Amino acid sequence: MYLCTQLPQAMRTLKAALLDLDGVVFNTEPQYTRFWGEQFREFYPGEEGLEYKVKGQTLVQIFDTYYSGNLYSKRKLISSRLHDYENNMEYSYVDGLLGFVSQLRDAGRAIAIVTSSDIPKMEAVYGKRPDLKTLIPCILTSEDFEKSKPDPDCYLKAAKYLGVDIADCIVFEDSFNGLKAGRAAGMTTIGLATTNDPSSLRPLCDLVVSNFTKLTVEKCDKLLNKI
Repeated sequence: MYLCTQLPQAMRTLKAALLDLDGVVFNTEPQYTRFWGEQFREFYPGEEGLEYKVKGQTLVQIFDTYYSGNLYSKRKLISSRLHDYENNMEYSYVDGLLGFVSQLRDAGRAIAIVTSSDIPKMEAVYGKRPDLKTLIPCILTSEDFEKSKPDPDCYLKAAKYLGVDIADCIVFEDSFNGLKAGRAAGMTTIGLATTNDPSSLRPLCDLVVSNFTKLTVEKCDKLLNKI
């Protein structure tokens, strides 16, 4: 008589942490809310709260939705304002990010920034934070993707670029569109409540955290295995 025993499934480990930029690496979302609030109050005086609806959207998406038709001619003006604004923004790291990145690097795990920001925006970032290139050398911008979040294109390409299976990736996002993109890519998602209320993020992610202070590589490994 032969007994057939099933071998335990191998435990997965986090191979790649894929981080959005604004609201995840940097505490910039409140500043963008102020900027877009000013623009919408000027060009959409009868509508309130539009600055919250555009969170996580690319500039192209915002323009296509709100600055077409009669407002198409305002795109150049707004682009110029945004460029000047970003050059003067404060780029402070989200609490605990530096320690978490250090843990990932010590453990030999890959890290990448996957952002809808474009190269001109990143030049403004590097001007204020030249250390970012050393901290996280792998940075993918909107120029690297064919489709914007919530499409999963950016995260699928990031995993392919890093040579990592999607099941071994965790996406870190603060916006609804970003979390939807991570989910659509088939990846585990962690929502940072730096921009939106935690309760609104929970349906879109596997874990909600306020920042990185209590996040560890071990906790991420357990999350991948649903422990």
